[in-house]
Amino acid sequence: MASTSSFDIVSDFDRQELVNAIDQAEREIKARYDLKDSNTTLELGEDTITINTSSQFSLDAVHTVLQTKAAKRNLSLKIFDFGKVESASGNRVREEVKLQKGISQENAKKITKLIKDEFKKVQASIQGDAVRVSAKSKDELQAVMQRLKAEDFPMPLQFTNYR
Repeated sequence: MASTSSFDIVSDFDRQELVNAIDQAEREIKARYDLKDSNTTLELGEDTITINTSSQFSLDAVHTVLQTKAAKRNLSLKIFDFGKVESASGNRVREEVKLQKGISQENAKKITKLIKDEFKKVQASIQGDAVRVSAKSKDELQAVMQRLKAEDFPMPLQFTNYR
């Protein structure tokens, strides 16, 4: 049996779960006493969330609510890249939160280097914003998965197309 097995390492999130988490966060913000009069808005764009609120204090509270709702929906908190806080009209503050999707080239290189250094019988290749890992033994591939789960990368990793 000379066939090779492979899987892809990707960094992605379920967009519908994110929409649901933002919806739940907005409901909680409207109901909470300390945030009720802050006129906070959460706008989901293609790859950003714009938070617009009355003060730095309410912005911190919104961060907590958003992260709690995302965690309850099994979204990794690593998808949120909180940007710098800008002042908007009046005393209000605005923040752009970038949503991280895909593996950057530099992180893909780190992943392939780690795999090539620690696993001699495994091949890793970068394919766009994913990394394809292949080996003759499925046990080797599972060892690679365990090793990558133990490593702390700045983005969430998922393993897909396992064959």
